[in-house]
Amino acid sequence: MIKIENLEKIYRTDEVQTKALNNVSLAVNEGEFVAIMGPSGCGKSTLLNIIGLLDEPDGGSFRFGGTEVAHVSERQRSKLRKEHIGFVFQSFNLIDELTVAENVELPLIYLGMGAAERKQRVEQVLEKMKIMHRRNYFPQQLSGGQQQRVAVARAVVNNPKLILADEPTGNLDSRNGNEVMELLTELNEAGTTIVMVTHSEHDARYAHRVIRLLDGEVVLENVQQPFTV
Repeated sequence: MIKIENLEKIYRTDEVQTKALNNVSLAVNEGEFVAIMGPSGCGKSTLLNIIGLLDEPDGGSFRFGGTEVAHVSERQRSKLRKEHIGFVFQSFNLIDELTVAENVELPLIYLGMGAAERKQRVEQVLEKMKIMHRRNYFPQQLSGGQQQRVAVARAVVNNPKLILADEPTGNLDSRNGNEVMELLTELNEAGTTIVMVTHSEHDARYAHRVIRLLDGEVVLENVQQPFTV
């Protein structure tokens, strides 16, 4: 699904040039659960932003589903994101003024889906995520674990091929964090590819493979037997 070769990303200011990614090469197969780890500032989030088509590299190749996407237009990147990628963030990124159901519905509105089909999709995913009883609540009325469950529901409502998770348990206690990781594992076992950035060795144990970055470079890859749900 993802093939990256010699990827480079450089951030420039008037006085400083910082190479965030340096000749990074990696592949993620369809149906894999991959964790990306490393110290702060090593390039994890930069890599995730490029994989998520939120940013473009300064050099190298990035093929998504067999198509070269390293330097496509923003319109093409936006189309691919909306159709194929779901995002889960540490800070949930829910809209406080919208209800749970309205937050989850947003990606379907962006896709131009009709109201009846949107309603059906939202109800299906809220049932699956066991949050249907909170459909008319607002984010601030929910616990952190419930908010992240809503965020996962929003990420999967359009049946994406790929979920990108950036520190998905970073703002949660251990019990709620474990619930979110088990939820991601269930989605992966149902066929969704997951790439997760994390500082947590515990969370990384849910993945099939761990890629470790240091100073913008891949320094180690481990294949492992993941936790089972």
